[in-house]
Amino acid sequence: MSEIVIRPARPDDAPALSEMGSRSFLETFVDGFGIPYPKADLDAFMEDSWSAAAFSKKLDEPGAAWWVAERDGAILAFANVGPNGLPHPEAKDGETELRRLYVDRTAQGLGLGTKLLKLSLDWMAAHTTGAQWIGVWSGNLKAQKLYQAYGFEKAGEYQYPVGSWLDDEFILRRA
Repeated sequence: MSEIVIRPARPDDAPALSEMGSRSFLETFVDGFGIPYPKADLDAFMEDSWSAAAFSKKLDEPGAAWWVAERDGAILAFANVGPNGLPHPEAKDGETELRRLYVDRTAQGLGLGTKLLKLSLDWMAAHTTGAQWIGVWSGNLKAQKLYQAYGFEKAGEYQYPVGSWLDDEFILRRA
């Protein structure tokens, strides 16, 4: 087994990001937290947000950055940052957001989440003179605690749509 490499994501990573990301989303929010998404809403959300076609579009977004952690061609974790899109009245143009940070269940405990978080925060700091933002599910206390350790504070709440289902989310901000 070779070493884990963290590198910028490439367009040809879209299928692997889709597979790993969708599996991790389902393991975390459906299996782990037990959110009872209606099947039709979950199916539509997975196609719109987690399909290879969706990743192909997202990887091509101007002003955004993606990184993957891989070993032997398998993606173990990934992170995505870009312009802030969270609905907060104090958010300003040009501020940045950590949009996604996922670690495959088989790779948890290897420090990949922390490495990708630090890389993301460095990118965000270099690409904004304003606040940095994160949206996090209100029930994910472990993630909230991690982000608080890096200086993020709760700044608001919003609802994140998964089809017609609305997840209660917290908006975190670091000045």
